[in-house]
Amino acid sequence: MRPSQISCLWKQPEVTGNYRTAVSLHSHTNQSKESLLFIPAFAEKRPLMRWALKELCKKSARPVDFSTAYWTPPLPPKLAFQLETNQIEFDLELMSIVSLTDHDSIQAPTLLKQMSDTLQVPFAVEWSVPFEGAVFHLGIHNLPESRAHAMMDEFAAYTRNPSSPRLMELLAGLHEMPDVLIVFNHPHWDQYCLGKAIFRHVLDRFLHAHVQFFHAFEFNGMRGWSENQGVIELAATWQRPLISGGDRHGCEPCATLNLTRATSFPEFINEIRVDQQSHVVLMPQYAEPLGIRFLQTVIDTIRDYPEHPVGARRWDERVFHVDCHTGLDRPLSALWKAPPSYVGRIFSIIRMVENASVRNALAFTFGGKTDLHHAPEVPDEVVA
Repeated sequence: MRPSQISCLWKQPEVTGNYRTAVSLHSHTNQSKESLLFIPAFAEKRPLMRWALKELCKKSARPVDFSTAYWTPPLPPKLAFQLETNQIEFDLELMSIVSLTDHDSIQAPTLLKQMSDTLQVPFAVEWSVPFEGAVFHLGIHNLPESRAHAMMDEFAAYTRNPSSPRLMELLAGLHEMPDVLIVFNHPHWDQYCLGKAIFRHVLDRFLHAHVQFFHAFEFNGMRGWSENQGVIELAATWQRPLISGGDRHGCEPCATLNLTRATSFPEFINEIRVDQQSHVVLMPQYAEPLGIRFLQTVIDTIRDYPEHPVGARRWDERVFHVDCHTGLDRPLSALWKAPPSYVGRIFSIIRMVENASVRNALAFTFGGKTDLHHAPEVPDEVVA
């Protein structure tokens, strides 16, 4: 296996010179349902948030079940696609390939394929895979157009009713398609907080059973260097290449991309699957403190977008819960005429991050560096 390369663009601005194309993988649109299950646990440890959540629930005529509640990212598919292509074509001056992967949905590429200028977008998804009490996420890229929707039904059936033999069958079928790419996204993310020891045990069992079908492990643009370093080691252990994954949910373009000489997505997939050749480039935004970047994503999520269609302009129109009586998804905006005033005050404090002085002060507080800069053993270019 050829070693994968990881380069930092802010240290090596000339690194793109030998390549024709950059590939953006793993980013989300407003067709993605993002779970809110983490909120009660997060709020329980923070008195102000605990109080705000309690007051918010009082305003609701019906109880909110956070296990089924979700939010949607702010960008519709066309704007998300343009955000990624613009970074590649204008900032890097390369050809662009963009694969959008919403959670358990291919609605975004379905919509984009109806437009003449985005016909080339592949059918791709971030599939939630339950396994022995954990949930792992697989980026499935370039599903065959004639079978994509039927295959999504099969993925959904497994997610509802997990079965080890069925998972093996599904992954084997995907692996047999030479133009399909299977990426293990953020493999060290313990979504259900099982604990380090238990999660590691389940991860090992998952890999032993299925790694034969995985073509790459993801270096995630929204994870710190220490976690990604663990993925580098995992990829080396299992003899798989690293691949980029931006995991963008807001309006910041993906912080990790793949550089390639390929001019089509199947050709790029062949580089990864057959040649096992991958060059990941970290964009300058990866060098900004991760905490600030997460706050910026929150700001993007709670921002008003008056240019968006009716029903998707305010933050509370993009947050949903399942009505316990009807079983239907309802936006939070249906619970009130306007969001409570204290929510607006909290959001105003969060929005202060967009002020340059506040942002600089926070960057100084965080040390002005990412984990990557704190690791002196990491050179300008990593060969993994």
